[in-house]
Amino acid sequence: MNPKVLNTLEYQQIKQQLAPYLVSAAGQKELNALTPLNDQAAIQLALDETNDGAEVYRLKGGIPIARLADITPHMKRLAIGATLNGSELGQVGRVLKTTRAITRFFDDLLEDAPENDIRHLFDEVQQLVTLPEVTKRLATAIEGDGHITDDASPQLSTIRGNITRTEAEIRGKMEHYTRGRDAKYLSDPIITIRNDRYVIPVKAENRSRFGGIVHDQSASGQTLFIEPQAVMALNDRLRQNQVAEKQEEQRILAELSNLIAPYQEEIKQNAALLGHFDFINAKARYAHDTRATEPSLSATNAVYLRQARHPLIDAKKVVANDISLGTDYQAIVITGPNTGGKTITLKTLGLLQLMGQSGLFIPVDEGSRIGIYDEIFADIGDEQSIEQNLSTFSSHMENIEHFLNVIDDRSLVLVDELGAGTDPQEGAALAIAILDAIGASGSQVVATTHYPELKAYGFNRPDTINASMEFDEQTLKPTYRLLVGIPGRSNALDIAQRLGIPRSIVDQARSLTDSDSQDLNAMIADLVAKRKRVEDEQQQLNDQLADSEKLHRQLKSEFNAYQQRKDQLVEDAKVEANAIVATSKTKADAIIADLRQKQLAGGRSSVKENELIDAKGALNALEQQPKLKKNRVLRRAKAQQSFHEGDDVLVKSYGQRGVLVQKMGDHQWEVQLGILKMKIAEGDMEKVKPEGEPKRARATVQSAHASHVSPNLDLRGVRYEDAMTRVDRYIDAALLAGYPSVTIVHGKGTGALRQGITDYLKTNRQVKSFHFAAPNHGGNGATEVEFK
Repeated sequence: MNPKVLNTLEYQQIKQQLAPYLVSAAGQKELNALTPLNDQAAIQLALDETNDGAEVYRLKGGIPIARLADITPHMKRLAIGATLNGSELGQVGRVLKTTRAITRFFDDLLEDAPENDIRHLFDEVQQLVTLPEVTKRLATAIEGDGHITDDASPQLSTIRGNITRTEAEIRGKMEHYTRGRDAKYLSDPIITIRNDRYVIPVKAENRSRFGGIVHDQSASGQTLFIEPQAVMALNDRLRQNQVAEKQEEQRILAELSNLIAPYQEEIKQNAALLGHFDFINAKARYAHDTRATEPSLSATNAVYLRQARHPLIDAKKVVANDISLGTDYQAIVITGPNTGGKTITLKTLGLLQLMGQSGLFIPVDEGSRIGIYDEIFADIGDEQSIEQNLSTFSSHMENIEHFLNVIDDRSLVLVDELGAGTDPQEGAALAIAILDAIGASGSQVVATTHYPELKAYGFNRPDTINASMEFDEQTLKPTYRLLVGIPGRSNALDIAQRLGIPRSIVDQARSLTDSDSQDLNAMIADLVAKRKRVEDEQQQLNDQLADSEKLHRQLKSEFNAYQQRKDQLVEDAKVEANAIVATSKTKADAIIADLRQKQLAGGRSSVKENELIDAKGALNALEQQPKLKKNRVLRRAKAQQSFHEGDDVLVKSYGQRGVLVQKMGDHQWEVQLGILKMKIAEGDMEKVKPEGEPKRARATVQSAHASHVSPNLDLRGVRYEDAMTRVDRYIDAALLAGYPSVTIVHGKGTGALRQGITDYLKTNRQVKSFHFAAPNHGGNGATEVEFK
């Protein structure tokens, strides 16, 4: 992209707005190098990265990049074998520390943002190289400001400990002079340092009082800075430790420099990637603050900007406009008075196109589309040059001559006040010829002009359309709204009359105006009035539609509330009915139990067992079931319930517990209810927990139907001795319950329990036969037993 258009459209100011969002030197370097691209894949990648940054900003508030200095010079020094100082190593350490933090951040982010929501960042983070040991060593030895810590080495810690103790001893001795009887011989009762040695300020006349060495004197010569004889040895020791400290620090710096030297390329790559993430972060935050959105790309340069806003104008004052180019027309001719917004419209189109081709989101509504231009040319503003002795007209012609020689079908041309600065008739003719030449090259063009002749041009030429900036005749002020399809009209005479120019003068001016021009202005005025009327009607329809949608939502909400109230009333009624049924069931159960006891006591039954069950089932049928459709918890529990052979169930219609024997159809099972086997629908059953282990029949069983002995005994996981005891008790209980057969589930395991059960069954006189279960019922992991 030619540098001139970047300057004309103020592209550099967009980069200046981005700069405050950056925190790293590498990110700033990437911003400085930012220019519009013309490769579709590269532009889409840049936009995808901005989208990723916006998604991270939405979820986590942005990528946590620390402030990072430029480490490129450090790496160059390291490459030639130099030793880095503490500050340089601290900056390298910060890069490594941030690298580790960013990888962890994106690992956590993966849980909140699926990979398909982030287009590229997860892949780019994989390029970071974490150096855990190097990072830990640098963090331990060097603080952020480059200070070498005491933990950098044991020797350094020992030396600094000696320095601290020696300084404490020196200050202790010196305080005898500053606070004791000798304080009167001092100029000031303080301890200071000269030539890296502790001294006291002594009055010149008391020089011999303390002995020692004079290291300095005041400007007047009245004060001598003396190192007393009593602390000379301690100062010597302190100096030796300080020299040792410097040597150890140099050794540590050399060691750390050698430690990171093999990883120069990895560290440089990490720094560049972190700068790139910082730049992505800045683009995302800038897009958020400017309410910018991601545009789609059109390889055919079919531009459509919805409610486009100039990014350098205050968002509270800027007027948004729809701008379309490249679909129904390739050229737009904008006419209208000065200060109406024509130039801003040109700059808005050009600048947003440059931003989009740079991978930046642009201040437009969603659904906007930009083109992919190889070059954008702009001739905007007064470029008169006194030094070059060029008039305004000449400077414009030079610009136009330049781009006429290079434009093609992948160029966008923006021309402000085409043909201005010369004789109107010749200027209009020249403007028409230039527009024809631009059209012949296949370039897209948007031009502004005052010439009325170009209104007819925009109407007659194919792929060309007129446009104008709206003007409010009531307030005599422009609205800055772009009206596509309507040429601008001259408002000079109307404005003059409204501003107080005598009507006679205005009428005379109208009489001198060409009749064709008056007719054209009248036609334009009529078009504007009709457009305004249509827009007002459309706004009324939109308002009515909004009111209707609001009313519809309100009615729908109230209807749903009514339905909920109705369902709740039905549910309350069912609860009340269930309470009545429950009371009746309790009484009925007591009567049935009493009848059963009397029958058993009499030794014969006049009422059959199944008749009692049917009677109880009829009573249970009165119970009202809640609607699972409105109860998510019950619906979830219902969905999770599944039936398997051997499950204990409650048959709701009979109120009896039973055991599932086998499935009889899609939704029906054969159920063992005491001595009865019945076919029951799944909807009439619900799973229940198995009852406790059966006890001896003589202690608990009163009748075959009161025992509730399961026809299956599951011994899986039971120790051998306990299992054999339970088998013996279970066989007795099953015989008392009247079961013709039972199943013992013992599992396959080592076979010891299976063999033990086989041996037991062989010796039991009540066992008619036994055999392993069918393959679909457990195979040799279960034994089916038939009684005599």
